[in-house]
Amino acid sequence: MDFSIPDSMQTLLCDVRAFLDERLLPLEDRFRTGAFANLETDLQAVREEVRSQGWWLPQIHREWGGMGLSCLDFGLLGGVLGRSPLGHYAFNCQAPDAGNMEILISQADDAQKESFLKPLLEGRTRSCFAMTEPDQAGSNPVWMSTQARPEDGGWVLNGRKWYATGADGAAFAVVMAVTDADADPHQRASMFLVPTDAPGYRLARNISVMGHEGDGWASHGEVALENCRVPQDALLGQAGQGFAIAQERLGPGRIHHCMRWIGICERAFELMVGRAATRCFAPGKPLATRQMVQDAIATSRMEINSARLSVLHAAWTIDQKGTKAARQEISCIKFQVAGVMQRVLDRAIQLHGGLGVSDDTPLAWFWRHERASRIYDGPDEVHKIAVAKQVLKEYQASSSKSGLAVGEP
Repeated sequence: MDFSIPDSMQTLLCDVRAFLDERLLPLEDRFRTGAFANLETDLQAVREEVRSQGWWLPQIHREWGGMGLSCLDFGLLGGVLGRSPLGHYAFNCQAPDAGNMEILISQADDAQKESFLKPLLEGRTRSCFAMTEPDQAGSNPVWMSTQARPEDGGWVLNGRKWYATGADGAAFAVVMAVTDADADPHQRASMFLVPTDAPGYRLARNISVMGHEGDGWASHGEVALENCRVPQDALLGQAGQGFAIAQERLGPGRIHHCMRWIGICERAFELMVGRAATRCFAPGKPLATRQMVQDAIATSRMEINSARLSVLHAAWTIDQKGTKAARQEISCIKFQVAGVMQRVLDRAIQLHGGLGVSDDTPLAWFWRHERASRIYDGPDEVHKIAVAKQVLKEYQASSSKSGLAVGEP
């Protein structure tokens, strides 16, 4: 396993960081305290600069207009982009669009690619992903109430989805709905491409998250499907393959989130260290002279470094062996990095005192919007169970080969 970074990649990371510091960080105050819509003109100008630099769609293959970075290289870049809440959006690799692009490339037919994928890649539209439901446990993705039935040569969808990130202003939704309730649990649902102007599709609300509804891409919507009619060709991939497609999307998506969280950790750490070095609790006595503060700094540095290496290892495994072979690594980093981020943010806020819970720094914004990291794309508990089951399965297989009964020393 080689984590050496080529000179060309080192240059890219330095250039992108300088670009973020110059062009995006100055926009963050307006982003945290105002409407996302008020920033869209400025962000579009930044996006054009990104495109002109050749940095557009870093995670997408070159044949589709992207940079063609490997998962490992995108992990390195994602750690830089994650320093700003606007970083991934500026490079058109933001959730949920990045994941939707990937499944459209692999599953969409030519007509769907022309209508849905191409505008998404070009940054002319946004999308959302509608899978989680308010009345069903999101930790059990094969259990859902939304139904799709064939009718008059098309499909009629009924149900309710929520936490559809960026549904406000999206051109279409990727909707998961049950098409055969009597099938095997993992083959009951299918994926549909639903234009947001389809009859019966309605954005019911932007969900208030810790007191902030947000708007545009920076929001989480609740979507109502009320006899929503779409044509026959709205089906994405094969009927009954919705769960498999969702897993195809969520595996790399979890890596992308962890990459971004490392960037958030680094931003919070920079603020923490700066505060400790310059904030005095008495004349001439900065916080950094206190051992408790030094412990917070040292522990944070250790945890971030460990989390980064775990993410890069998972990304390397995907590149070398595929997503399926990296399931255990992906589950491990999902709860590991989310936990590290929460602890680092908490320490950074604590060291900032009252300033930390204000919107004068990005810390409170990160805390509000990233606490959910331990919930979405599978809560910590589900990933821990998955890891434990796989480890025990491997142990049982090994014990069986050696002739030992399970439980024997």
